[in-house]
Amino acid sequence: MISVSAAERLALAGLVWHPGAGDRFTIRSAELMSQVFTISDMVVEPREYPTGTVLGFNGTTEWALDSVQQDDALWLPREDQLRELLGRSFRSLARSTTGRFEVLIEVPGRPEQVFGSDNPADAYAEALLALMASVTA
Repeated sequence: MISVSAAERLALAGLVWHPGAGDRFTIRSAELMSQVFTISDMVVEPREYPTGTVLGFNGTTEWALDSVQQDDALWLPREDQLRELLGRSFRSLARSTTGRFEVLIEVPGRPEQVFGSDNPADAYAEALLALMASVTA
């Protein structure tokens, strides 16, 4: 799973989240940051209002939560979501001889780039951050 720090850097870089079934997130508060929630029609569902998206907690007895504003949640994208966001620039994910995971991307007109991390989701995140920076540059 992606680290909270990598997810936070993606959010700060402008990655937009459109909550959907199966998405994981945490809540930006000291008490709940270590808890991971999953959007499911049975437990947590996004509700659209004119004032923004609210993540509603249905029938959750162990938490004193009815809902939380989307802005108070931090999306923890899955590997498949990160790979999809890389789009056509994605070339491969491989494990190096040192045990780190490396993501290779290629942006037209630029040399291939490799981004590594101890877990694959963070390697994807590093590649996506570089791709986002190249688009805004």
